[in-house]
Formats: sequence, C-alpha cells, structure tokens
Amino acid sequence: MSLTRAQRAAQKAGRTMANRHTPFIYNEWYVVALSREVSRELTPRTVLGRQLVLFRKEDGTPVALDNRCGHRSFPLSRSSLEGDTVVCGYHGLRYNDEGVCVEVPSQCNCPSISIRSYPLHQQGPVIWIWMGEAEEADVSKIPAMPMLEEGWVTSEDYMPLKASYVYLHENLLDLTHLSFLHAKTFGTPDYARAEFDTDIGEDRFILKRYVVPTRLPPVWAKPTGLEGKDAARITTSDFVSPALHIVHGEFYDIALSEAERPDQRIKTAHIPTPETATSTHYFVVHGRNFALEENDVTEFMHEQLMAAFDEDVVGLEAMEELLASRSDDDDFFEISLKADSASVSMRRYLKRRAEAEAAQRESEQEPAVARKVQVVSA
Repeated sequence: MSLTRAQRAAQKAGRTMANRHTPFIYNEWYVVALSREVSRELTPRTVLGRQLVLFRKEDGTPVALDNRCGHRSFPLSRSSLEGDTVVCGYHGLRYNDEGVCVEVPSQCNCPSISIRSYPLHQQGPVIWIWMGEAEEADVSKIPAMPMLEEGWVTSEDYMPLKASYVYLHENLLDLTHLSFLHAKTFGTPDYARAEFDTDIGEDRFILKRYVVPTRLPPVWAKPTGLEGKDAARITTSDFVSPALHIVHGEFYDIALSEAERPDQRIKTAHIPTPETATSTHYFVVHGRNFALEENDVTEFMHEQLMAAFDEDVVGLEAMEELLASRSDDDDFFEISLKADSASVSMRRYLKRRAEAEAAQRESEQEPAVARKVQVVSA
C-alpha cells in the first residue's frame, strides 16, 4: 500500500507518542490495590511487569514483596503467613516484612538471602506503591485525590483492563466519545459537538468541556433533581500523573441565577496502574458533594457509572486486540484530530519520561557490566 503524504506524517507523529510498546515509568506512585483487597491472605498482583505478593501485618500495616523465594523462586503467594513472616511453601525459608530471610530450616546459620520489598502508603480506600528505587520514595509526592479530603461521599471499585494504560489516559482526556461509546449510559448526542478549552503545559494536560444547554442522563439528572430541565454539564478532564486522572463534573439548572444554584459537583478518580504492557489495573474512586446522607443515591450512581466505565473497558480491549495484529505493519497509521490536542501532548510526555528513565537505568548498569567483562577477560 502506498501511503499519502498526510498518512506518512501521521506515522511520523505517532512515533513521538507513548503507546503499548513504551517502557514503564517506575519513578512514580501507583495504586497497587484497593484497601479492602489486602488482608491476612497472601495475594498475588503483577504491577509494571513485576510479580508481587501483598498482605497485612498483624497490626494492619500493608506489605508488598517480590512474589518469589530467593532460593528456588517458589511463589510466596502460594506459601503461608505466620505472624508477620512469610514461610515459603517449598523449602520453608522464612521472610520478614522487609523481605529478609530470617530462617532456613535445613541449616543452623541463615545465609544472606533477601527479596525486594516495596514502599507502600494507604490513603483511604486505596494503597499506593513506589516501584522505583526505595530511597527515592517520598509520600509527599503521592498525587492528591480531593474527594477524599473534602468530606464528600465516595465509592470505589476495580476492573481488569486488557489494554495499555496509555490508551486509558487518552480515553479520559478526550470525552467526545461519550456521544458514541456511551450512548446507552451517560453520553448525550450534544456532548461531542460542545465547546471546549485546553490547558497544556510541560506535565499538565487539562480539557474542559461546556455542554450547555443539555438534558442530563439519569446518572446525573436523578440525584440532582434536574430531570426534564435544561441544564449545564461542565466537565474537566485532568491528567494528574501517569497513575491518576481526575474528571470533575458540575451540574446546574440554567434557568437559575448563579446565587440560586445549589452546589452539585462530582469528582471521579480514574486510576490506571500498568500490569503488563498490554493490561492495566483500573481503579475508580467516585465522590460527590450532594445528597450526602442518601445511601441509595450512592448505590444508584455507582451502578450507573461502572456500567459506563465497563463500556470503556470493552472498547479499549477491542482496540488492543486490533493493535496487536496491525500496529507493527509498515502501512499502519493513525490520524489525530483537533480534540486530541491534550491527549497527544500527554502521550508525548509519557514517552519522554519513560525513555529518559530507561536511558538512565541503562547508563547506571553500564559500569557494572564493564567491570564484569573486565574480570572475565582477565
């Protein structure tokens, strides 16, 4: 197939953006699990391609270790938890919560065996993990989720996504797809054509859309009392970090003056944590500042939202399946649109960060490799 000039330009532009082949960014806080997922059970979880085992100490402190015994790589998730130590189910080596082997049943002395432990920090309904070098972990750099700090009502959930986290971030920065992918849930026909503003910086990617006037879908109309009324739906998509995206929503009756409008806002934290290059742990924390005492509203909104987010999962997985068969073809290209400006900038940012980290890791390994080669040569 002979590509046009525009198609070749699209191919060139695509090579500047992160995709399913881009290395992981390790120097970042990611959510490893919902708080309720981690217990006194040894729970396996893969994050950024690394196999971990999660559990809680007797005092409730969460722990994350590499999911393998340092002796013969037996999965510790298939072992036993005794007190605050993990006993390997193969040869009985015992590890403490820092990953240090403290007992070998077959001998009196304990050799220097240890596996990696990872810094964790529990924040309300989620547990954050630092996958980079442990000494660089700084809890003050964990991205904020405002709905947890403002006394709002929240709910949370988890979905496995068989697609790259990069495309989930892109999905969230361009919500024109609401009119189509979400036509049966919380999308409306006027959403894709609504005016929008962008705020793009070196590591800041925000898109704000004004759907005014509109008729709200049930998930927003029923809890706010705006059913059948001409309303405003103002939505801000905010890429906070490679591990967090927050969508802000504001709704009001356009017939009311600003002073008359009740304050009715939602904030949804979409939290993508890469599992592998083509699979993602998709966590969601949703909050609202109205109907704070009404549990039935929480249940209704949560059910409606998760049905919509499941449509994203289905759509992104369909794309991943196609990309797996086509993205390496010489004639493959994707054309970006005006509405993609924020997501294109975001994907370029992810690629720059990922490649810079990969280059740094490689340069740090080179001296050790050189020394090893030198010794072998001698």
